[in-house]
Amino acid sequence: MAVSFCVRRIASTRHNFLKIPKRHGYIVLLPEIGEESSEKNPLLKDNNLPEFNTITIEKCIAAIGRQTVEFEEKINSLQTVIESKKDLDVFNDLLHTIEDTYLPLETTWGIAKTLYFGNQSVMPTKSYMGIHERAIRAAASKFSNISLYRVFKEALENKDIKLTHSQKRVLSKYVLEGTLNGLNLEDKKYDLYMADVEYLGFKAKEYKAKYEGATGAYSITIHNREIVEDFPENFLKTIALDPKQPFLGPWKITLKPYILEPFMEHCPDRKLRATIWEADVIRCSTYQERSVQASVTLEEMRGRRLEQAQRLGYKHFAEMSMNTKMAGNMENLQNTLETLRSIARPVQDLEIKSLTDFAKERGFTDTLRVWDVAYWSRKQRHSLYDCKDSTLSPYFPLPTVLSGLFEHIEFLFNVKIIESKKADIWHKDVRFYDVFDLNVSSNVPVANFYLDPYARGADKFRKEQDSGWVSTIKSKSKICDSNPLLALIFNFPPPIGDKPSLLSFRDVQILFQKFGHALQHLLTTVEYSDIAGLSFVEWDAVFICDFFMENWLYEPFMLRKISEHYETKQPLPAEIIENIKNMRSYFAGYKLCKELYLSQMDLELHSSETFWVPMMKQLWPKYFALPLEKRDVHVCSFEALWSGRWAAAYFSKIWSEMIAADLYTAFQEIKPDDKSQQKELGARFRDTFLALGSSYPAAEIFRKFRGRDPSPQALLNNVGLTRTTK
Repeated sequence: MAVSFCVRRIASTRHNFLKIPKRHGYIVLLPEIGEESSEKNPLLKDNNLPEFNTITIEKCIAAIGRQTVEFEEKINSLQTVIESKKDLDVFNDLLHTIEDTYLPLETTWGIAKTLYFGNQSVMPTKSYMGIHERAIRAAASKFSNISLYRVFKEALENKDIKLTHSQKRVLSKYVLEGTLNGLNLEDKKYDLYMADVEYLGFKAKEYKAKYEGATGAYSITIHNREIVEDFPENFLKTIALDPKQPFLGPWKITLKPYILEPFMEHCPDRKLRATIWEADVIRCSTYQERSVQASVTLEEMRGRRLEQAQRLGYKHFAEMSMNTKMAGNMENLQNTLETLRSIARPVQDLEIKSLTDFAKERGFTDTLRVWDVAYWSRKQRHSLYDCKDSTLSPYFPLPTVLSGLFEHIEFLFNVKIIESKKADIWHKDVRFYDVFDLNVSSNVPVANFYLDPYARGADKFRKEQDSGWVSTIKSKSKICDSNPLLALIFNFPPPIGDKPSLLSFRDVQILFQKFGHALQHLLTTVEYSDIAGLSFVEWDAVFICDFFMENWLYEPFMLRKISEHYETKQPLPAEIIENIKNMRSYFAGYKLCKELYLSQMDLELHSSETFWVPMMKQLWPKYFALPLEKRDVHVCSFEALWSGRWAAAYFSKIWSEMIAADLYTAFQEIKPDDKSQQKELGARFRDTFLALGSSYPAAEIFRKFRGRDPSPQALLNNVGLTRTTK
């Protein structure tokens, strides 16, 4: 339906269209990508798929350079449209034009990101960051233009204009983003606000340089084979100076997460564990040389974030953050987090006591300290559940896991996934798939995705110990007749000869999580890319589908579906299935308290002016049974808050996990053999959480599915925590 109304001519003297303010991002989590012809995007073939066989850094840089300039010029030209048209159609004249021009840029951005994650020999970090930062600056112009902001705000508030629900949501996005960009402020206040934003961007880069400097400067080389004799082979390949001879050594230990975490779990040398632990927690603190100290920097950032929020009329930065969160307000969030803490904390006391007893039974004679937890908990977990990777991995060959996962997706959502050979790929390991909506057609795909499963050393980006990436390349867009396209990129063990890729159970969890994330992008039915898939979804709702899919892994029927011994073809033994199910609750109190502590620390840092040191000392004992160590100053290396995008938003993972648990409970309430009801509920989940994108707020979508507001109890039940402890 056309949307027309008379608009006053709006002068734009306050803002220069080409002077684009920097944003740290409140809403847009992922590129909102649409369809482009090869004329608009030289990186696409005639079938509108990326020409990965011939893409180079130079082509990406040239394409993003041209497209960003064209997009910014188009935004600039809309000023003339606004001033010259007597009856302005905000969608046909403005928003459709923006989307049509923006989507080729987003596609180039998505292609570059995919290569950055999947083939660093083609797209190294330095080259990608240049493309990424240029694209962000251009994208910001959508939401930092005063003329567009006023027109969209007037259209949204004009009750005489007939808007569809989706159109209202699109306008709401632009108005909210514009407001968070300070566009509702008067000239002087706006200038001060933008000074805050620019300052914070500068300080974030300053912190990142300090963090990377402190991280990169530290390493320890191990020559003693006895220390590494219990290390997994794949980990030895990662840390060996010669990966081709992982058992010979020497082995290099750094503070990178994918090295640090497994090292702390497997290292038997307690003094060495304590040394590495301390190196980790003192990063960027006053215990290090001045060039990498960040305590002052983070306090400066806290102060400016407070000023930034107060200029927009909020008490503090955390309150401002609630505008883009499903939790809605600080009171609701704090009540929920406290409910979880009050149950998890007493359980943690029992867990630490049990772990101490376990360690002492095996010759440990000292007091348990924080650097002992990962090591002894791994040993206790294996003792209780016989869940070593060497035991489980032979039952999880990647082809079998994928086949079972695809079968379950088809059963639940009536969607078929079939491999296709029609696309260029960036490496011989990469596969390409068509996604068919069987409700519509089994011949014409509604979406596509690439799968790049195997680790390739330095050729692939890696950060966490178990990393997986969903890189969007195109989004759903009716305006541009575009179907979703993305890449799923992992670091699973590659096949060796006739031996297939064998996944650890953690690998299987990551696979299910990322497919859940991908399905929300691939199966959206929303017509505007601005609110399709994951675009404009609240930050604390963006991982809901990830955890929803992971929840199925603890069902015996699912474990049987995705497993088979790669040599004997025997099914996963019943006792192992039971162990996996029970293993979920192991150390659940400690793990939940750790995430709750970091979430609460983040919120306190961004709602209080208290110096971070006393804040940390006050919060720690509320969440941990073990005391805070004297030299533990982990706030200084809380990278997600200071150079990442998660300030006042770190709780998002827990919130998403809580919502996913509640949604999954609906399936548990159905009898396991009632396939009809399972499929009916699966269709309802698809029609809500997978289809609706952000065309409705996440809380409203939840109510559409569950018929009520969410409860934290489902999460506690999922991980084996109850309201009473003996």
